[in-house]
Amino acid sequence: WVSNEKVFYRSGVAQIQFADQKQEFNKRPSKIGRRSLSRSISQSSTDSYSSAASYTDSSDDETSPRDKQQKNSKGNGDFCIKNIKQADFGRREIEIAEQEMPALMALRKRAQGEKPLAGAKVVGCTHITAQTAVLMETLSALGAQCRWAACNIYSTQNEVAAALAEGGFSVFAWKGESEDDFWWCIDRCVNVEGWQPNMILDDGGDLTHWIYKKYPNMFKKIKGIVEESVTGVHRLYQLSKAGKLCVPAMNVNDSVTKQKFDNLYCCRESILDGLKRTTDVMFGGKQVVVCGYGEVGKGCCAALKAMGSIVYVTEIDPICALQACMDGFRLVKLNEVIRQVDIVITCTGNKNVVVRENLDRMKNGCIVCNMGHSNTEIDVASLRTPELTWERVRSQVDHVIWPDGKRIVLLAEGRLLNLSCSTVPTFVLSITATTQALALIELYNAPEGRYKQDVYLLPKKMDEYVASLHLPTFDAHLTELTDEQAKYLGLNKNGPFKPNYYR
Repeated sequence: WVSNEKVFYRSGVAQIQFADQKQEFNKRPSKIGRRSLSRSISQSSTDSYSSAASYTDSSDDETSPRDKQQKNSKGNGDFCIKNIKQADFGRREIEIAEQEMPALMALRKRAQGEKPLAGAKVVGCTHITAQTAVLMETLSALGAQCRWAACNIYSTQNEVAAALAEGGFSVFAWKGESEDDFWWCIDRCVNVEGWQPNMILDDGGDLTHWIYKKYPNMFKKIKGIVEESVTGVHRLYQLSKAGKLCVPAMNVNDSVTKQKFDNLYCCRESILDGLKRTTDVMFGGKQVVVCGYGEVGKGCCAALKAMGSIVYVTEIDPICALQACMDGFRLVKLNEVIRQVDIVITCTGNKNVVVRENLDRMKNGCIVCNMGHSNTEIDVASLRTPELTWERVRSQVDHVIWPDGKRIVLLAEGRLLNLSCSTVPTFVLSITATTQALALIELYNAPEGRYKQDVYLLPKKMDEYVASLHLPTFDAHLTELTDEQAKYLGLNKNGPFKPNYYR
């Protein structure tokens, strides 16, 4: 499925420590306790893709799915979701998503006869949305068995989870999980009699962490890990540096198709969607500060600038800072503009980017939200104090009120805005999902010894193949090199056209 050439390169090691997961999944709180936990500040990396557009919100039925006994039409009950009766609605959403995911559908059509994942037992922890459903059904068509949990307590589309359960998938997820529910669902995917995973597809590293923590012997049969988020990749590099990574891992996050498409174009479109749905704010003339000018920050800034906003940027990296300046944005420190801005957006992947001191100085009505992967960028925990009052405005929108009457508008409790409050473009997710599928195929079918116990980057040949599968959607026609041109450039006429260090 990909070139047999040994073209994977190791990347640098990031110093990110595992969060200490203090709650145990088997200590089940009361119903009231579970509801209060769902409003608590999760220290796990429970954020990356999805849609909040579910037909029912988690508050519609106070009964926890863990307390229900549900079966699909075939009598199978190996799942835990909100409501199996929503399956028909979910199936229609999946069918819409299929139209915007041409590469996955092409891969399904080309490969289902050969079944390159026959015998694969994939355990996954990602956002459970219509787009993920297309990926899961593609993996199944290619021969894999799948068990799935959500990587985000707010992002699951309940109707899609129902459709997957009706289709025979073992899915454990619902919108509005508590922290305890989150780990319980992951454990139900992993800890099942008579079934043991041999591949991991993770988004954020929580699934991988849970297996290392609770079931380390499972890694004896696991062939590899595919990780798509910056947080999860950092965790893998940490394990690798410590000599504790015992299987090969594929870094999807740093593939060109993820960085230059998902991070940039997805956020460029979804930042406005998330803000509009939650606040109905008008962007023209608003002063906005965007913390971070990586690919996500670039997408957010471009969208806001196009809508007439006055955009400031904060950065630690002089290269990204210079890019922001050359793109026409004023580079500032956060404390220089915090009193005057109308909207604060974090997208750094770091922690404590916006702290209590900044929150205290914000103007009345300032909107605060996060577009980075983790929910640690805004110090929301510092707002859980007796002198501040929290008012729920609507789902994922809270007023935090100071004693003098000043209030800020906090979105998604500091979690990922677009995944918690709106939708993301399906076509862009098709690019990332296809890359994930190919990475699984490669790791699963690789001969013993090709990959060591380390973290690998995807070869550019795979990136280019994924891109080429999406070009027919635009009726695009690639120019081909002549033999003379290929020789002049020192390239193969069929690629790869970029070196492996290209990012």
